[in-house]
Amino acid sequence: MSLPTPIKSDFSWPIRVYWEDTDAGGIVFYANYLKFFERARTEWLRSRGIEQSALKASSGGMFVVSETQVRFLHSARLDDELIVTACPVETGRASMTISQQAWRVKSDTKVLLCEGSIRIGWVNSHTYKPARIPSTILETLK
Repeated sequence: MSLPTPIKSDFSWPIRVYWEDTDAGGIVFYANYLKFFERARTEWLRSRGIEQSALKASSGGMFVVSETQVRFLHSARLDDELIVTACPVETGRASMTISQQAWRVKSDTKVLLCEGSIRIGWVNSHTYKPARIPSTILETLK
């Protein structure tokens, strides 16, 4: 599987692993990495001045995930400190692809745990039909 290479510097968001994130084996349940990625994307948007609830109310549109590709490399465990990144790699008129990674950080060591490519599309928030991303939002995300 080939994941896109980031074209901009990464946005990073810290996350701590809690009991609720782990499975019966004491490691992070695989689907929770998608939740971690979602949080990092949301905070990346917020860092650019875009709050999703306000965006939906003011523009009548919203981002939805349309495709994911994820590769798991190592396991995170309870109490691990993670850094989750979000980095746009492709921007179109109706969608964007974001490269994301989850790293375990301990002392001066970083270990890549999981990486993925997430495609988000813009939809009308009333009809849920695809639409063009407003140009003001595209400019903000560049």
